[in-house]
Amino acid sequence: MNPLRILMITAEYAPFAKTGGLADMVAGLCGQLAASGHDVRVVMPRYRGLEEAADTAAALKFHAHAASGISPVALNGTHPPYDFLCSGTDTGPVIYQVDAPAFFSGSTIYGGGDTEALRFALLSHAALKLCPLLGWAPHIVHCHDWHASLAPLLLKTHQLHEPVFRPANSILTIHNIGYQGVFSAALADKLGLVETTGLISADEPAPRTLNFLRTGITTADALTTVSPTHASEILTPAYGKGLDALLRQRRNRLVGILNGVDYGRWSPESDPLLPRNYSARDTAGKLLCRTELIRRSGLSAAPDLPILGMVSRLAEQKGIELVLEALPPFLRSSSCRAVILGEGDKPYADALQELANDMPDRFAFIPAHNEALARLVFAGSDAFLVPSLYEPCGLTQMYALRYGSVPIVRDTGGLHDTVSHFDQYSGTGTGSVFRDADTGGLMWAINQVLTWYQQPSAWQQLRHNGMTQDFSWAHQTPQYLALYRRLAGLDPVPA
Repeated sequence: MNPLRILMITAEYAPFAKTGGLADMVAGLCGQLAASGHDVRVVMPRYRGLEEAADTAAALKFHAHAASGISPVALNGTHPPYDFLCSGTDTGPVIYQVDAPAFFSGSTIYGGGDTEALRFALLSHAALKLCPLLGWAPHIVHCHDWHASLAPLLLKTHQLHEPVFRPANSILTIHNIGYQGVFSAALADKLGLVETTGLISADEPAPRTLNFLRTGITTADALTTVSPTHASEILTPAYGKGLDALLRQRRNRLVGILNGVDYGRWSPESDPLLPRNYSARDTAGKLLCRTELIRRSGLSAAPDLPILGMVSRLAEQKGIELVLEALPPFLRSSSCRAVILGEGDKPYADALQELANDMPDRFAFIPAHNEALARLVFAGSDAFLVPSLYEPCGLTQMYALRYGSVPIVRDTGGLHDTVSHFDQYSGTGTGSVFRDADTGGLMWAINQVLTWYQQPSAWQQLRHNGMTQDFSWAHQTPQYLALYRRLAGLDPVPA
C-alpha cells in the first residue's frame, strides 16, 4: 500500500490540549493512521498558559523548529511573528505546534469574543505555510471543526502558486454543528485573505456575519461528521442549526463516520489512573474503584444503592436541564446516588451545586475538568448519564461501556449508533435508551436501569455486553482511508 501524506489541522489534540471529544478523536485517528504506515502531520496551536493534562508526563517533548513566519492575520494593527515547535517518533504522527504568543498565550483553549476569529484564522494560515517550508506535498488536508474551516478556502488559493498543494484535497469534519465560529463581518479584512466577500453571510438567522463553518462547508472537497445517524440529522432544520439547506446542497459530498476509541489509553485493564485495574473477565477491581469514588465524592456507603455517573460539559446540548429535573426524585427516595463531574455554563453549575448541598450523602457535584477524576467516575459508577438533546457522536458512552458503567442515553446521533436498549429476555443490548428529550423519557430510562440492577444475572449480562463492545480505531480508520484514496484518485487496495 502506498502511504498517504495527511495534514491534520485542529484546535485540540490529546493530551496537549483538550476540552472534550475533539481532542481524543483527532489523536486516536492520527495514531491509527500513523501506525498503519501513513505520513501524518498534525498542526495545532501552542497554548502557552494552558496547564498540561494529567497524562502529559509521558507525552512527547517538543523542540524548536527552524520554520517561522509573520502572521498574515492582523492583531491590534500589527502582524506578530510565529514559530513552530515540532515533535514526533518513528511510528507516530509528527506534531507541530504554532507558537504565536500574541495569539495563544491565555490559560484556556478558547478565549471567547471576536479575537477567536483572528486566532484560528492564523492556525489555518500557519498550517498551510508549513508545507512549502518543509517541501512536503500532502494528499489530504483534513480540517476539524470551525477552527480550521478557513483552510479549504485558503488551499484553493495556494494551489494556484504552490506546487506542493497541487495533489491536495480538503476534508472538513464537523464535530459539533452547534459551534460555527460566527463573528462580526468587520473582521473579514483582518484575516489575511485575498478575497473576503464570499465569507459574508446574507442569510438568516445571522445575516452580515462571518461564519467560519459555513465557509468550510462551502469550499471543502469532502465533508464528514462523526456518526452515520448525525450525518442524516444535520440535513434537517431540527439539527442543522441554520446550515441544513447548504448541507442538503452538498449532501453528495457528506459522509458520517463513527468515532473510535483508543483502547490503549481508555481501558480499565491498563488505565494507570485507576486504583485497581479490571476487565470484562475479572471485574473485582471495579468494586475497589467504586469504593474510592464514594470516598472521593463523600457519598453514603450504602452498597445496595447504584451510583449514576456523568462526565460532561455543562451546556444545554448535554441535557443538563433534564438531569436537574429527572434526578432529584430518585435521590430523595434513596433509589440511587449520583456523581457529576464537569465545567461549563454557570446557571447549570450553580443548580448542581445547590442540589449537592441539599443532599450531600446522595449527590456530589465536582466542578472541574480533571482527567483522573473522570476515569474514576467511569470506573466507579454503575450507570452513566448521557441524555443529550443532540449528540454528533459522543465518546463518553463508549468509555462508559468499556469501563462497565451502563449508559443511559437519548436515541440521537452517535448515541443511537453505539448503544442499544437491553432486552433481559434475550440478553442482548448494552444500555438504557429513551426517545424523547423530556423529563419523563429520562426518568423512564433511569427506572429501567434501577430495575435491572436489582436482578444480578441480568445486570451481569448487561455489563458484560457493554465491556466487550469494540469501537477501536482499527475498525473506523479504514473508512477514512477509503475516502482519502477516493479524493486523491488512488485505487483502493484489494482485500
